[in-house]
Amino acid sequence: MGSQRLDGKRVLVTGASRGIGAAVAHRVAAEGADVAIVARTVNAQDAYLPGTLVDTAERLRVFGGGVVVVQADLADEGDRERVVREAEQGLGGPIDVLVNNAAVALYGTVADYQAKRMRLMYELNCVAPLHLAQQVVPAMAERGAGWIVNVSSGTARHWDGPPFQLGGTGTGTTVYGATKAALNRVNNGLAAELHGTGVRVNTVEPRAAVMSEGARDLVGDIVRPDQIEPMEAMVEAVLALCDCPADHTGNTHISLDLIAELGLTVRNLDGTPS
Repeated sequence: MGSQRLDGKRVLVTGASRGIGAAVAHRVAAEGADVAIVARTVNAQDAYLPGTLVDTAERLRVFGGGVVVVQADLADEGDRERVVREAEQGLGGPIDVLVNNAAVALYGTVADYQAKRMRLMYELNCVAPLHLAQQVVPAMAERGAGWIVNVSSGTARHWDGPPFQLGGTGTGTTVYGATKAALNRVNNGLAAELHGTGVRVNTVEPRAAVMSEGARDLVGDIVRPDQIEPMEAMVEAVLALCDCPADHTGNTHISLDLIAELGLTVRNLDGTPS
């Protein structure tokens, strides 16, 4: 069991059927939180990759806190409009911590990238996190405390050059990275606007690839072992931003750098020492 540092907190985690989202949900539940988990995939028959909301919920209930399952397509504005409401109804009160993890990565070269794919990625990777944040912020600001954590990506950074060094996991990531760069900018602006209210808004990105089910399917055949970051490390960094102090806001962090900066020890997903 964890340290119970989130005891009594209501946490909403998106993209929680598998991968980083499911792992974050596991850890915050181990730390005493009541958790609402959101994704499209509820049952195995809906899944194209391993992992469902039912699977995640079963793991969370071991810790004894409240667990609410919300099925939603976060690329759909109508679905997003009901996510926070259903989560709060199920958990019995307003959200204390929002973790915007859900995203879609559709790789392709810029010169011939399809506009339909681009619109989908911006909708899910940037518009959806902001839309959910807009729904939780009023109650957070009224209470004088709240935490919004947006999961970003190193692909948001520009290529150095010329000469440009492309290849490996970077090939085809430009449009995806642009959506994450937009998320970083929205994150920073929202934090600036909310500064002084007690609402903290931060992003965190992995330094290296976190081999979730989606990442393994997308780039598992081209990522070297030295390019992989443990899931537990990424989760530790996210957790640090789920209860950070009020003046820690508006930042774009790299997971392993944040862990080193704060002197954190990476723990297992159940909060026990690794």
